[in-house]
Order: sequence, then structure tokens, then C-alpha cells
Amino acid sequence: MTRASPFFAACLAISMAVVARPAIAAEAPFEPGLMRLAEVLGSLHFLRNLCGEKGDQWRVEMEKLLESENPDPDRRARFIASFNRGYRSFSGTYTQCTPSATEAIARYMKEGETLSRDIASRYGN
Repeated sequence: MTRASPFFAACLAISMAVVARPAIAAEAPFEPGLMRLAEVLGSLHFLRNLCGEKGDQWRVEMEKLLESENPDPDRRARFIASFNRGYRSFSGTYTQCTPSATEAIARYMKEGETLSRDIASRYGN
């Protein structure tokens, strides 16, 4: 579970790439991907702590995403709701770390990396 560094770098790259764009009245095409990334971060925050990781590493990554995006209050609320949805989606299912939870961690790490890379490559500067 130490593959977090490339994931963090990708999250940061997305944040920096997306922040450089001017605010647009209509939803930007990368918005659904960013909301899904927030949900993945929430899921990882729950699952990795359940499986032995201690701390707020994934919540901190979410805070970095929010800081770099600097969203208006409504958009910020959507980011937070996505993170919380990801967290709750597993907190109601798992009470202990199981092989299934470990597999979910691997899948979400991969999905987060893919989302980060795709958003940065498609919409970055």
C-alpha cells in the first residue's frame, strides 16, 4: 500500500492544470472526473485506515485538491459531498479489513491514478 506517491503527484498535476483555466459558467468537461476523483479519495480514506494506515493522508489530498481548485461555495460542497459519498459507501459495508477490502483499495488506487493521468493529459496546459 505504498504506491501513494505517484497517485499524489498525479492529483497535484491535475489540480495545477485545472486551476490555470478561467472559471466557466457551464460545467467544464473535466468536472465529472474531478468529482469521481474526490469520491475515490473518500473511499481510500476509509479503506486504507481500516486496513492499517493511520492518519489523514487521503483527507489531506482532498484538501490539496480543494485548495488548488479554489471552488466557489456550491462547487466546494459538491466536492465534499463526493468525498463523503466515497467514504460512506464503504463504511456501511466493512467493519474490518478483509481480502475484499484490500482488493477494493487496489482497484481504487488504480482508478485514481487513471483519472488523474487522464484529466491532466486531456485538460492540462
